Amino acid sequence: KLIVIDEQHRFGVRQRAALRRKGDKVDTLIMTATPIPRTLFLALYGDLDLSVLTDMPPGRKPVRTESVIEEAALKVVREETARRRQAYIVYPVIEESETKTLKSVKAEFERLKVMFKDRRLAMLHGAQPSAEKERIMGEFARGKIDILIATTVIEVGIDVPNATVMVINNAENFGLASLHQLRGRVGRGRWDSRCLLVAGEATATGAERIEAMCSTNSGFVISEKDSYIRGVGEVLGVRQHGDMGF
Repeated sequence: KLIVIDEQHRFGVRQRAALRRKGDKVDTLIMTATPIPRTLFLALYGDLDLSVLTDMPPGRKPVRTESVIEEAALKVVREETARRRQAYIVYPVIEESETKTLKSVKAEFERLKVMFKDRRLAMLHGAQPSAEKERIMGEFARGKIDILIATTVIEVGIDVPNATVMVINNAENFGLASLHQLRGRVGRGRWDSRCLLVAGEATATGAERIEAMCSTNSGFVISEKDSYIRGVGEVLGVRQHGDMGF
């Protein structure tokens, strides 16, 4: 028997264990563009062989990643959409919260509709009905939407070669795995692509994550940096962050 776990970083330890229990001594293949630090250390301390795909698919170019202010990011969005390319603008939450200074998809969508009134905009988030999400993603993939305002619901499984800009707001609040996965939504066509990180509040950890993203496009290097920033958790337990304890 064989178990294949794709986008492994999105599963919890108990979820992966439940899959392995479906067979006796079953072979397991786990795949991810961004291994979580705990997985990286299982390759060192556990029974986990490592295979790395180092080459980009034919015709792909590396995504240029920069830390910028919002005004500069939106200027790039306007320029690229003027060239008939498409853009993602990502926010960390759906609704505004009084306790945190995080920008929300719903509020920013209304603001951006005014700023980009000559462009076709749509909003996508996890609270929408599945049929509506599929319709919006289908229209974006067919080029009927210029700018998609979304949460991390677009983190995996989205392949739109014409999208060349990824703007991530409140970037300091995202984990490195999420940032790297979001970056992977662009650069899938033959055009130069950019990932623009817009920070809200300056935090030491957030600055480290943004610096790591701007310094490399390698998921394994990012995972290694993440292991020093937030820890690898327990190799024999369920905790996936913090100190290993030895």
